[in-house]
Amino acid sequence: MAELSARCGTFTDSVIRRMTRICQKYGAVNLSQGFPDFDPPKELMDRLSQVAYEGFHQYSITWGARNFREALAAKQSKLIGRDIDPEGEIVVTSGSTEAMMAAMLTVTNPGDRVIVFSPFYENYAADAILSGAEPVFVNLNPPEFGFNREELERAFALKPKALILCNPSNPCGKVFTRDELQYIADLAVKYDVFVITDEVYEHIVFPPNVHTYMSSLPGMWDRTISCGSLSKTYSVTGWRLGYIIAPKRIIDYARKVHDFLTVGAAAPLQEAAVTALKFGEEYYKSLQNEYLRKRELFVNGLDRIGLRHTVPQGAYYVLVDISEFGYDDDLKFCEDLASVVGVGAVPGSSFFKNGSVKNYIRLHFAKRDETLLEALDRLKTVREKLLKH
Repeated sequence: MAELSARCGTFTDSVIRRMTRICQKYGAVNLSQGFPDFDPPKELMDRLSQVAYEGFHQYSITWGARNFREALAAKQSKLIGRDIDPEGEIVVTSGSTEAMMAAMLTVTNPGDRVIVFSPFYENYAADAILSGAEPVFVNLNPPEFGFNREELERAFALKPKALILCNPSNPCGKVFTRDELQYIADLAVKYDVFVITDEVYEHIVFPPNVHTYMSSLPGMWDRTISCGSLSKTYSVTGWRLGYIIAPKRIIDYARKVHDFLTVGAAAPLQEAAVTALKFGEEYYKSLQNEYLRKRELFVNGLDRIGLRHTVPQGAYYVLVDISEFGYDDDLKFCEDLASVVGVGAVPGSSFFKNGSVKNYIRLHFAKRDETLLEALDRLKTVREKLLKH
């Protein structure tokens, strides 16, 4: 038999999604894959039920339905601080996963280097490999997950084509300060590098931290490819609605890539989602407050159990240090945690360069209170069941 693609042999399936299947197998509380177990806003569901009878069942315009793009442009223009052209500066994608892949294929050629902060969302390394690019990893150092500026400039000196920036960051919950972003921007200009941003958690930021859009910084609009999604903001991860916002010359290329990857995002879901994109400021403030409350509920519960953990500045993930349990393999720990304790987590090694860090697991708190309390109740037994003497 002929050999299969060599590139696909260099990475695994998603460990995050694999852990969901393991949770289902053992009936574990799924705090691994980051999706809510509560409903989207009622207005959004009501609009979806109406759309089913309004004829939106065929292809929309490949790069996004016009009214969706107009509503998205109006919303993001206020946040970024510039007028976004819905006709020339947006492409709607099948989730931010496709947005990131399309962005990579838009700006990189095989053999190009791409800077990736580590820890990183696992898709980024696979995106680089599938694009034929070489990831160059720069450490985010716990517990605050700041970066060493000299290390970052050494990476820029390798003449990369792009830097990937997840802000707020999955999995560590870091919110990059304006000063840090300006330093990155200065290097991007100095070395003529694109910045691909993943900003799906833009509205889940905990005070006093503030989200700054890279594209809003002086001189950065022309070299920033902003990727986003409706998934986390409106609790619709299954709708798979994402987008790229960038200057027209970049979007012209991104639209071609998108066209042949997926043709277009789901037409009825775009129509329904316009309702959410027109929500007022009170919705986003309420979302922030609700996740802040959930963060406190969850981390206070971990404190009572005595588990060492990070406290995220944004997004909804917590890294728990499992060093005390004596496991050499964090994937095995997560499998045991699901099967024996009944709680699903993601092994931290899947977020670090070459799996080099194995003392963390990732949990998330985008769940109903009763789900979080049930998980915490089960975690009370973790030492009794998993501690290796």
